[in-house]
Amino acid sequence: MVPQPIAGQPGLVRVDTTWGTIEPMQLAAGVRTVGEPDVIAHLEGGLPVVDSRTSDFYRASTIPGASSVPYAEAAARIDELAEDEPTVFFCNGPQCGQSPIAIRSLLQAGYPPERILYYRGGLHDWMTLGLPVIPGKPGAGA
Repeated sequence: MVPQPIAGQPGLVRVDTTWGTIEPMQLAAGVRTVGEPDVIAHLEGGLPVVDSRTSDFYRASTIPGASSVPYAEAAARIDELAEDEPTVFFCNGPQCGQSPIAIRSLLQAGYPPERILYYRGGLHDWMTLGLPVIPGKPGAGA
C-alpha cells in the first residue's frame, strides 16, 4: 500500500495501484481537506498531525512529527486530541479508508469538524513527492 523504495535507485519508489477504494475529497461538512504545503506548514507551526494507520504501518514509516492514533481507537482516545487547534489526520493515501473511518468516528463522538484537517494524499502522495519519512516511535500517541 505504501510506496516502497527501489534498491539502488535513490528517489525512486514502487507504487501498488491495485488496492483500496478512492475516498472522496470532502469527507464531511466542516472538515477541510488539505494538501502537502498545508501539512508542512502545520508541522512547522508545531501543530498536531496524527497518523491514523494501524501501529504496524506507523512503526514502519510515518511523516516526521506525526503521532499515532490508530483509526479503530480514535473515538476512544478523543481526550488525547488537541482542544484548541486543528489536527491533521492522514493514512496510507487517497484509496485508504483508515483516516476517513477515524474522522467519521470522531465526528460521531462529538469532536468539532472545524478542528479536523484531512490529508487525503496520505503517506502514498507524501512519499511519491519525495518528502521525508521516518520510522514511527513505539508508544507515540497524540
